[in-house]
Amino acid sequence: MTATTPMMNQWHECKAKAKNALLLFRLGDFYEAFYEDAALMSKEIGLTLTARQGIPMCGVPFHTAETYIDKLIAKGFRVAVAEQTEDPKSTKGLVKREIVRIVSPGTIVNSQLLSDKKNNFFASIAKCGSIFGIGLLDLTTAEFRAFELEKEQDLIDEIFRSRPSEFLVSKRFKEEHPLFFQELSHSFTFVVNEKEAFDLKLSQDALSSHFKDLSPLKGQTAALLASGALLLHLKEDLRIPLDPITQIQTESLSSFMSIDRATLRNLELTESMGGSSSKNTLFELLDETATPMGARCLRHWLKHPLLSCSEIISRQDAVQTLLAHPLSAKSARAALDSVRDLERLLIKITGRYAGPRDLFSLGKSLSQVPFLKEALFSLPSEKIQSHLADLFDCKGLADQILSSISETPPIRIGEGDIFKDGVDPELDSLRQLARDSVSWMARYQIRLREETGIKTLKVSFTKAFGYYIEVTRAQGDKIPPSFERRQTLVNAERFITPELKEFEHRALTAEERSKALEAELYEKMRAKVASQSLLISKTAKAIAHIDALLSLAKAAEKYQFVRPEIDSSDALEIVEGRHPIIEKSIGSSLFIPNDTELNQKQQMMLITGPNMAGKSTYIRQVALIAILAQIGSYVPAKRARIGILDKVFSRIGASDDLARGQSTFMVEMSETANILNQATSRSLILLDEIGRGTSTYDGIAIAWAVAEYLLSTPNKQAKTLFATHYWELTKLEAEFPHAANFQTAVQEIPGSIVFLRKIIRGGTDKSYGIHVAKLAGLPYKAIKRAEEMLLQLEAKSPRKKQKAEEQLPLFAPAPSEHPVVAHLRSLDLNRMTPLDTQQKLAEMLSLIH
Repeated sequence: MTATTPMMNQWHECKAKAKNALLLFRLGDFYEAFYEDAALMSKEIGLTLTARQGIPMCGVPFHTAETYIDKLIAKGFRVAVAEQTEDPKSTKGLVKREIVRIVSPGTIVNSQLLSDKKNNFFASIAKCGSIFGIGLLDLTTAEFRAFELEKEQDLIDEIFRSRPSEFLVSKRFKEEHPLFFQELSHSFTFVVNEKEAFDLKLSQDALSSHFKDLSPLKGQTAALLASGALLLHLKEDLRIPLDPITQIQTESLSSFMSIDRATLRNLELTESMGGSSSKNTLFELLDETATPMGARCLRHWLKHPLLSCSEIISRQDAVQTLLAHPLSAKSARAALDSVRDLERLLIKITGRYAGPRDLFSLGKSLSQVPFLKEALFSLPSEKIQSHLADLFDCKGLADQILSSISETPPIRIGEGDIFKDGVDPELDSLRQLARDSVSWMARYQIRLREETGIKTLKVSFTKAFGYYIEVTRAQGDKIPPSFERRQTLVNAERFITPELKEFEHRALTAEERSKALEAELYEKMRAKVASQSLLISKTAKAIAHIDALLSLAKAAEKYQFVRPEIDSSDALEIVEGRHPIIEKSIGSSLFIPNDTELNQKQQMMLITGPNMAGKSTYIRQVALIAILAQIGSYVPAKRARIGILDKVFSRIGASDDLARGQSTFMVEMSETANILNQATSRSLILLDEIGRGTSTYDGIAIAWAVAEYLLSTPNKQAKTLFATHYWELTKLEAEFPHAANFQTAVQEIPGSIVFLRKIIRGGTDKSYGIHVAKLAGLPYKAIKRAEEMLLQLEAKSPRKKQKAEEQLPLFAPAPSEHPVVAHLRSLDLNRMTPLDTQQKLAEMLSLIH
């Protein structure tokens, strides 16, 4: 083999089309890589590098190729697969080969890299005038969505919500939006299209020829451009078969609560803050789904809470109905336990990636649909009944699959035993011939032993060598002339006879015909399933929604959640709210619940208190309860009333972003700026320790200004939970009637403090920082010196003067009323329990001492 052979010319043609992708070139039972590709693959995934006629090469068996492709994709490479597009047995000369697909992070379909509970989106972004368009396509589920946005920040937030594996943008878009590209290139993989794929007419033509009906995209030019360019790129550049993609849907993000990327991270809705794991997230807590489709649906709901009261209430009604009918819910879950990933199975079947086991799994899954209907058909919920109506009457198709396919089918076509006996008469006769071969060989062996007198003679078969007669060398003098030598071994000789050769031809021909017939029968059944793909897809979506509703009901029962009241008011009222994830971690008996009341009269809660006392937990739990309420879930509280929130923002914790060259304080200020610019009067804002990343007086000034802006700026007066160490901010309550001081209750005991984890009315002017340092285990010598330094600093600080003069020049005068009196005035005796009373007395004693 040289670089000028016809086969290597063929390789060079394919390599030119593969461009920057590594090329796997099919040669018989192997995929081979040559030249630089071979050297790179050998280094990256540990393949043995060889050479033939000076050309470096390495290869992998075709049946294990997906494993190696996964490894390359995980390392950031793209892989082009060149297949034999002709049958070698029926082709004279060189077999034709072409690139059939180019695999990238956004195009993997049959891969171990896929997560069952996450979508794998390939995204495309375009811009028309001032409008951004985005197309999102999951090739593993055929979900294709397109929508438009007006603000770049909204686009960025939506990208972080959907987390595409790969992006397509035009060269022009990259040049015109360098900051956008810089912002996202640290977190996402981009493909910059150098051609004129982002052409409106080309996009429209591509969509029209594929979907026929473009009415969902009417009037949405940017969305049409983005989705059409994506379709063209996948089809023409990556050679991805798109037949399974049968629908495109448009969405208006105005239908969903806006959650920016910082809030997604801080609240750990679907991914933990430390990485991409879902451990200790709200999704993990709620996920009681039985199917991958249901889990993906639930994940989508969590990232896209609803703004429609009627739609939220409809989901709540469904959850309440399932809780009220536990036997029906149990039966439905039992049916779903046997349902596999219908969406991804269907894609593999329609895209011709599926093997016999996939087809059997689909049949097994569809067979459970009648049982699911039977379990839920009588439930009085419009939402559940509408999903049941979308379930395909698939009993006939399921029965045909299960009655035909073997219960233990092979992974791949061509391995035999796909179908049960009795499915096809010709297949049965061919199989009988194969079965008879064993008994025929046994009879033939007995006859030959008797005729030759060689008692150790064996008649055997191997796939590599075929049928043969084996005789030891010691018996060589007894071999008759009719034996034709086939192979010489160390201690034996192998022969064949005309009779055995004739039988071999019949048997092997029967096996080949049997496999060919099975492949033909399999393709007919695959095509029949594919012809019902729209109905099966609709069924899969209905099952996903039912599964997600069952999951919400199960979680509500498991964690003792209650149904919140949802309305269009300005109220956010929570009685004995709990942080569901922390409560699960430490146990419900140890978690201290807290109340929340935010409305037009009390717009901002200013929460002071030491670290570790529970401020961050408290403000997070309020946001989690609001989000749960707006996905239609029950919530962890004794009682709750939630007026629809349009956006939830959070600025929590201290972290830098070195990849983008931003310090901790710059990150803090950037996120705060985004909140102030995007918030509305119907938003919920969580602010934790604003201004802590700079000097004390700078920090106080910034924190005061942010609070004042939210309290006084029209259309920005959002419901705000403002946790801070800056006791100076407690003076805001005197200046702004909509601000109210709260504190985390702390009980001081000699030499230490006890965190009561209770949010109570009133402010505090103590940070307890040294107490917390002591609890954290700081050495005694360091603690002692810190106490000495604190006394010196307090003696020189304006804070001491303020206590004498009751005034800090930067802020309004403090009230002269004694703190204990103010504390007593704030008490609501009608709502206090004996435990509350004991805690209040302890707090007031600490104020006196």
